[in-house]
Amino acid sequence: MVLCTPVLMISPLLRQIATSLSDGAVVTDVGSTKRSIVRDGEEILAGTGRHFVGSHPMAGSEKRGVQYAKADLYEGAVCITTPTGRTDPAALEKVEAFWESLGMRLTRIEPDRHDQLLSDVSHLPHAVAGALVAMQDERALEVCGKGFLDLTRISGGDAGLWRDILLDNRDCVRKSIRGLRGQLDTFDALLEKGDSEGIRRWLESASARRQGLAGRRHSDDRGT
Repeated sequence: MVLCTPVLMISPLLRQIATSLSDGAVVTDVGSTKRSIVRDGEEILAGTGRHFVGSHPMAGSEKRGVQYAKADLYEGAVCITTPTGRTDPAALEKVEAFWESLGMRLTRIEPDRHDQLLSDVSHLPHAVAGALVAMQDERALEVCGKGFLDLTRISGGDAGLWRDILLDNRDCVRKSIRGLRGQLDTFDALLEKGDSEGIRRWLESASARRQGLAGRRHSDDRGT
C-alpha cells in the first residue's frame, strides 16, 4: 500500500487503517519529509506482522491535480528509500522493486540525513522562491524576464501542502536558512569591498557546480 497524502496526514491515516491491513502487508508513502513519518509508521505497525518502509519519489512539479498526471512521471527519476535498523529487509526489497517497476532509480538515505539534504535542495528553495516573489514591487514584476519566472516557478505550488512540509522539517529548514545566509553574507562582503576577482571566483564556483550537476543528470538520462 502506498500512502499519498500531505505529510501531516500520513501518520493519522496509517493509524486509522492499521488494523484493517492484511497480515504481512507492506506500507510505504511518498512524503517529502521522513523522520516523523518513518518513526510513526514503524511504531504504529510494530509487532503486528505488517511493515512500514519510507519512500520519497523525486518527481512531479508545482502543479497539483489529476489534470496534470503523466504516464511517464516516474520514468528515470530518483526514488529515495529511508530504511532504519527496524526495517524488514524483505519489505524494503518489495518497496524498492515496486518503484523500480515504474522506471525509477533508487538510492537509500537514512531519515535524519534525508530531511537535512532535502531541506537544502527542495524545502529551502521553495521558501526562497516565495521570498523572491514577495519582495518585489509591482513595477519590478511588470518588467521581470524568463529567468525570474524560471527561478520562482516552484513558488506557485500548493501553499497548504508546503506549509506542512516546512513545519514538519522546520529545524532542518532553519539550519538551511543559516547556510544560505552565510553564502549571501560572503557575497555581500565581496560587493562591499568591490572585490571584482572575488566576485568572479564566487560566481565561477557556483557555475561549475551547476554545470556539473547538469552533466550528471544528462549521463543518468542516457543510462550511463
